[in-house]
Amino acid sequence: MSKREHKPAGPGFVVLREVGKSRWELVGEAKRTPGLTARAARSQAILDATGGEAKAGEVYAAVLRSEWRVARDWTPPPAV
Repeated sequence: MSKREHKPAGPGFVVLREVGKSRWELVGEAKRTPGLTARAARSQAILDATGGEAKAGEVYAAVLRSEWRVARDWTPPPAV
């Protein structure tokens, strides 16, 4: 049995949209555009993930893909 090699996708963002009070939905992922400041790169990622459909007044979050992986790495405490 061979192990599949994991090839990093490179810098990018996971993009979420707020759909209600404290409720979020996954919009998609977008690559980080080189040469942009952090804020500009997040804005571009939101536009890329929404196909340019993001509008003023809508609430989005662009989380670095590496932070998203770390945030999902949760281990429950040992049973007491």
